[in-house]
Parts: sequence; structure tokens; C-alpha cells
Amino acid sequence: MRYERDAALIVVDVQNDFADPAGSLSVAGGAAVVEAVNTQVAAAVSAGASVVYTKDWHPPTTPHFAKDGGIWPVHCVADSWGAELHPGLVIAGPVVHKGVSGEDGYSGFTMRHALTGQTTPTDLEATLRERGVGRVAIVGLATDYCVLATVLDAIELGFETTVLRSAIAAVDLRPGDGERALAAMAAGGARIENGVDASSPGG
Repeated sequence: MRYERDAALIVVDVQNDFADPAGSLSVAGGAAVVEAVNTQVAAAVSAGASVVYTKDWHPPTTPHFAKDGGIWPVHCVADSWGAELHPGLVIAGPVVHKGVSGEDGYSGFTMRHALTGQTTPTDLEATLRERGVGRVAIVGLATDYCVLATVLDAIELGFETTVLRSAIAAVDLRPGDGERALAAMAAGGARIENGVDASSPGG
């Protein structure tokens, strides 16, 4: 799979709260992911492929947060420093917001309300369909949560899906969560690639 006009690079949640060491939910290796993602952005843009970014964009109070009954520290609150894309990240396409009304916002494609279980779509699928995209490469943070959920949804929606291992990093709440997530993606039908060769998502 090479970056061509029917392909898109999906950059998942490379935001300050995840990618910066000062972030409230900082991911080990998150800052290093920024450079790897930028390499892929440059390759995609050069080939005329689409680049789309996702952002957690939570309200101050949501059942997603530990203070409100969830499991996560407060993070990526709308219009906060933590919710902004990392300043070192190259922006070359539209941004899709998720978790905007208190939903969990794990997947770039769908959001599930923690209390009602109701699932609603984001704008990501429509954005890709409008551009004629049939193949996606997925990078970003974090491997074992938002990347995993985005990849599984992409496969279910019929996109040929590649994950670039060099441009993701895991939370690893339990040791090995990242590797288990990669195994789940592969079992679901995703290609797991190193992403070293910037000329293609497969690397």
C-alpha cells in the first residue's frame, strides 16, 4: 500500500496531554511519535494523499473522567492547552473532534456515551468518503486505546487498513497492552508495518 490519491493518513490524537511530558495523560514515547508522524505526513502530502487528524475534545465534566466516575484523569478539555495538537506536529489537513458531548471518544470514527451506551459517528468517515478514500494508514496515540479503536472501526467500515508501528506508542496500563492491541488489530485484518520507508504506509 503506497500513498496515492485513494489513500489517507489518519493521525490519531497527537495532542499535548498525550504527547507532551507535561500532559495530564502523557504517553511514554509520545514526543518521539511526533517526528515519526511528520515523516508520514510529508510522504502523504507529496503523493497527493489525504491527511486527517483526530482530537479528543472533552467537556470539563464527563463520565469518561475519574472525577466523574470514569477511569482517566482530566485530559483534552476543549479549548485547553492539553487538547491542542502538539506544536511540533505538521498540520496538513482537517481535524475531526471526538468526545465532544461527554462520550468516550476512543475511536476516530465513533463515540459511545459511557452511561447510555449510545454510539454516534464523528465526521471522519464522511470526510474520507468525500475524498474517495478506500485505504488508510493509521498513526498516533495511544496504541492500546484510541489507535486500536480507530483501526478496528476502519476495518469494520471497509477501509483497507495499515498501522505504522514506528509512529504509535502505548499507554501500557498493564505491561504488554500495546503488543496485545497490535495483535488484536492484526487479527481484525489490519496490516502492521514498520513505517520506516516514508514512501509508503507499509514502509
